[in-house]
Amino acid sequence: MVRDLGRLDLGKMGKMARFDQMNPPNRHIQTLEGPSLVELHRYSAKQMGQGYDRPREFKIMSALRDLIITAGVAAGVVTMALSGQAALAFDGTPTQTKPLSLEAISPSEALRYGARQYYSGDKAGALNSLRYAAENGQPMAAWKLGEMYASGDGVKEDDLKAFEYYSQIVREHGDDRPEAPDAPFVASAFVALGNYYLNGISDAVPQNVARARQIFTHAASYFGDPQAQYELGRLYQDSSSRMAVRWYNLAALKGHVGAQARLGETLFTQGHDDERKARGLMWLTIAHRRAHGQDSGWINALHEQYFGLASEAIRGRARAMADTWIDHNPAAVMTASTPALQ
Repeated sequence: MVRDLGRLDLGKMGKMARFDQMNPPNRHIQTLEGPSLVELHRYSAKQMGQGYDRPREFKIMSALRDLIITAGVAAGVVTMALSGQAALAFDGTPTQTKPLSLEAISPSEALRYGARQYYSGDKAGALNSLRYAAENGQPMAAWKLGEMYASGDGVKEDDLKAFEYYSQIVREHGDDRPEAPDAPFVASAFVALGNYYLNGISDAVPQNVARARQIFTHAASYFGDPQAQYELGRLYQDSSSRMAVRWYNLAALKGHVGAQARLGETLFTQGHDDERKARGLMWLTIAHRRAHGQDSGWINALHEQYFGLASEAIRGRARAMADTWIDHNPAAVMTASTPALQ
């Protein structure tokens, strides 16, 4: 059983979330214990009422691309440091230098070097570099390690290790500002933790839907994360169509394809007039046009189902509204449907 080493305390939050800094012996493992759902909903409603939940594109992959570009600049210096190549004296003869370890470079340099190793195919080497960077306060490194362990990418798949790395990010960076460069990775870690609580980890993390909802609510309202908003919509789908529509709509406006499809489905099925049904079919049409990869199957099937139920007048109205929305929201159209966790 994973020990409960910290708690998400939104009840004492001002503009920023605060977390207990307990510095446990195992710096990775930390589960989250939050306030009641009433407190969370009150906080969420207050923030959204102030216009706090503003559209923002998920920038994880662009940040990783920037990291690789920066890594190329520093690659020569770091490679020499790590490989122990001899330096040249003033007279041109080699001097004897002691090979340097990871501790000889900064955590940010280790992160860049680890990224370069990963994308060049040296995942074993990347693992060591990223571990050092993660242990020394680099949330992007901890996030990448979590992704690697969650999917078995270059390592043996281990959900508990992934859970621990995501928990480390939340513990150490959960109070970062939403505008911070690493905020997308922090938000992604919240979503990953929420999904682990939603489904549980055998013999380690018990399933806890209420806690998952709390974590998703924080990521959705404080960070404005579209994936978290989508997950909340799914959780409310069967119990409150009004709340489901609220969260789906926020994610759909940011370009989340899955949220666009589910929003369309909910609006169409709950629609009592042609205008509402047309708006539902509009979102389904937008999602249908943008769907790709593993999402395309269920989204296309959903669109075909409700397109067949609509009258020709509703179909025409939906197509026109979809065209208008896409023309006026190019940034959202370019946004990935979900965080690109590559």
